[in-house]
Amino acid sequence: MRTVEDDAGDRYILLKESDEASLVRDPESGDRRHVPNETLEPVTGESPLVTAAGAVSRPVQTVLTAIPDERALGLLVELDERGPLGVRALLEYDLCESDLHGLLAEFRAAGLVTEAEVGGERGYATTERASKGLARMRD
Repeated sequence: MRTVEDDAGDRYILLKESDEASLVRDPESGDRRHVPNETLEPVTGESPLVTAAGAVSRPVQTVLTAIPDERALGLLVELDERGPLGVRALLEYDLCESDLHGLLAEFRAAGLVTEAEVGGERGYATTERASKGLARMRD
């Protein structure tokens, strides 16, 4: 399998190739169809697995790839539901200070949380990307 692109710039996963046409799958819809070979070009450097991941919305992909375990997911959910929250409030959860700050740093790097002032102290709030990703995951 490999990633191919048609004349319109749409990307597909190439499933089967014959002399005149190729069977491709649209990663977003899952639809399979035959496309004339002359309308397809290989996409260099993109894994078909990355193309397949395109079926998942960008906000959800960001949440999924930044979350190492259930506690981290719970932290992001709590921030989204109750936030913004100050660091003191976040330390009331069952995370040690270094684990909390490590997760918050990862979330910030992924664009999932932003610093916020809460009661005159440093705190954190979820970004729109995180909120959208979590909302879609809850559906």
